[in-house]
Amino acid sequence: MFKPLIFYIGLRYTRAERRTQFISFVTLASVLGIALSVVALITVLSVMNGFVEQISARMLSMTAHATITGRYGQLDNWQTLEQKLNGTAHVQGVAPFINGQVMINADRRVSGTVLTGVLPESEAKVSEVAEKMTSGKLSDLVAGQYGIVLGQELANYLGVMTGDKITVISPQVNSTPAGVVPRMRRFTVVGTFNVGMYEYDRNMAFVHIDDASKLFRMDGAVSAVRIKLDNLLDAPQITQELAEKFYGDYQVSDWTKAHDNFFQAIKMEKRVMSIILLMMVAVAAFNIVSTLIMVVTDKRGDIAILKTQGLTSGSVMGIFMVLGTVIGLVGTVLGVIGGVLLAWNIADIIKTVENTFGIKFLSAQVYYISDLPSKLIWTDVYVIASMAFLLSLLATIYPAWQASKVNPAEVLRYE
Repeated sequence: MFKPLIFYIGLRYTRAERRTQFISFVTLASVLGIALSVVALITVLSVMNGFVEQISARMLSMTAHATITGRYGQLDNWQTLEQKLNGTAHVQGVAPFINGQVMINADRRVSGTVLTGVLPESEAKVSEVAEKMTSGKLSDLVAGQYGIVLGQELANYLGVMTGDKITVISPQVNSTPAGVVPRMRRFTVVGTFNVGMYEYDRNMAFVHIDDASKLFRMDGAVSAVRIKLDNLLDAPQITQELAEKFYGDYQVSDWTKAHDNFFQAIKMEKRVMSIILLMMVAVAAFNIVSTLIMVVTDKRGDIAILKTQGLTSGSVMGIFMVLGTVIGLVGTVLGVIGGVLLAWNIADIIKTVENTFGIKFLSAQVYYISDLPSKLIWTDVYVIASMAFLLSLLATIYPAWQASKVNPAEVLRYE
């Protein structure tokens, strides 16, 4: 079916003749349609990958790779557990913490907040909050001095800065002669942090673990210990091994469970977006059908002559499949080259457009991610190129089959 003569004739039909300029234009349009669809698909998926990577990095910078707590929601012997974990494979850092819900009052502003008690020297081993400080330092949290570090958005809402006093109100209560009153403690703002995630910057505050222990009456116990692993992608497997090692004594969880809904939603969004954009590729690929049908109509005389000279129906079908395959292949290759180059340079292109026209697509005052990130994953490129070429190949079958059914006697009767 695919002999050298078949390839020669199929490739020859890709070149324009004076009387077939319009058909050649339609062929070029089909090639460009496939190329632009592939470019769009590669670029959009790369930008989505870039956003997911940045959001995940910011989220995981404040989230422990793994967490271990006691059976009743707290750890009394966390020092012993810390020593055991420090000698465990894949564990790079361990830090205790105390978590609790509080109300923070500053003048007339009140906000609910997650208050976390930490050891500053240990916290730096498991999270990046110390690197995200916009004022002060995490090490300014000293036991007994009741200092507090606020998220930047929370500090802005309360209208406080470093050095200001705030009141922390615990849900626990004290019994006094005047009745039951909530536990309150004055804290001094010693710093603020900004990780670029509103959820954290608006709703989190840090104090020294000893101050949190007194506020929540933990009596030396902690809520849990955070663990940093050498590879966060292996967290489910490593936490399973830790759960088996400490079977029955502790509860072990990892970051995939804490943010499972978010990452599942991201995967679903990417899958749906890929399907929608792949439909664009399908529309462009099936433009090949109309192009080939026009070519078949134009070349009916040639087909009839070739058949009278002994060319089989299968060989005729092969000629037009070669023509359609060339169109699809050229379009796919051009699309991959264009998509890869655009994905690599999309951030610079957007900056150039913004500077030229004086506009800002992602304003820093509205969006935490003010640049357009892009991450090219070659697996996506391979899948996109394969699907585009496959759809182009499928689009050639019907027109090629129609060409093979041409009856030489009927065609030559009117020649």
